[in-house]
Amino acid sequence: MATMMQTGFLQTSLRCWPRAATALALCLGLAACGKPGGAGGVEPGDRVVARVGGDVVYASDVKRQALAEGVINEGDTLDPASSQFHATLDEVIDQKLLAREAVRLRLDKDPKTARRLLAAQEKVLGDVLIEGRVKTVVNETSIRTLYAEQQRVAKGGEEIRARQIVCAAEADAQAVKKLLSTGASFETLAMQKSTDQETRFNGGDLGYFTLDSMPAPYGDALKAAKPGAIVGPFKTDAGYVIARIEDRRPEQPITLEEARPQIVRFLTYDEIKTLLAKLRAATQVEVTLPPSPPPQPPSKALDLTKPDPKGKV
Repeated sequence: MATMMQTGFLQTSLRCWPRAATALALCLGLAACGKPGGAGGVEPGDRVVARVGGDVVYASDVKRQALAEGVINEGDTLDPASSQFHATLDEVIDQKLLAREAVRLRLDKDPKTARRLLAAQEKVLGDVLIEGRVKTVVNETSIRTLYAEQQRVAKGGEEIRARQIVCAAEADAQAVKKLLSTGASFETLAMQKSTDQETRFNGGDLGYFTLDSMPAPYGDALKAAKPGAIVGPFKTDAGYVIARIEDRRPEQPITLEEARPQIVRFLTYDEIKTLLAKLRAATQVEVTLPPSPPPQPPSKALDLTKPDPKGKV
C-alpha cells in the first residue's frame, strides 16, 4: 500500500468535522420520506413503481430508502428488476401504509408528533441545501485539481510486498519457521497454520505497502530485509508473525480513480464544514448546557492512500 499524499489538506484533523460528518451522512442517505411519492419535483427519468391508496411510489423513493439503510452507496444503481429493489419497495409500501393509518387516527395532530414532524422536515431541508452546495464544489474539475496538487507535493518512497503467517504462540511460529527451512511451501503453511483470516487463504499475501502504513513491529522487522528473506517471528498485536519478502520497489503513485473516493469525501466534508461555520457565525446560538469534555484527538489525520494491505490497517 503506497502512501502517496502526505501534505497540505491531508494533515487537517477529523476532530474539526464531527458536525460536518453528520450532515454528510444525512446528505448521502436521505430517507424515502424526504420526497413523498406523488409530490412535485419528480426526478428526470423517474418512474412509478407502486401506488398505495392515493399515494404514488417512485423508483427514486425506493433508491433513497436503500441509501438510507446502507444497502447501496451513493452513485450506485438499483435495478427495479432486482430482488433487493423489491425488498426495499415492500418496506416503502409498509411505511406508507403505517403513515396513512396514523393520519386516519389523527396522530399527526398530536403536539408531540407535530414536533417530530417538524424535526424531520428540518432535516430534509438541510439535506437538500447540502446536496445543492456539494454539487457546486464536488465536480470533475475540483477532483482533478486537488489530485494534481497532491501529486506535486507527494514524496516518493519505497514499497514492499510480503507474505505472512501469524501464529498465536511463539513456539508455534518457531515450528513454522523450521518447516520453512526444510523447504516447505510458505503459501501452503499460511493456509494451514496462519490465524489471520484475511490473508491465510491467499498464501499470506499482504500485497504492496509502505512500512509507515503498517504497525510498528512490521516496520522494525522488515525495513532492512531483502527479497526472498524470511523474517521473524516477531510479536504483533495479532500474534507472532513470520514474513517473507517478495519484492521491493519505488513507491507507485496512487491513481486518480483510487484517490477519487477519498478526494470526494474530503471536498464534501470541507464544504459542509465551511457552510456550518458561516451559518453559526451569522446566527446567535445559545446552548444552555454546561460545556462538554473536549473530544479525544483522532488517531490519524485524513490521508489519501491506496487500499490497505489485506488484514492490516
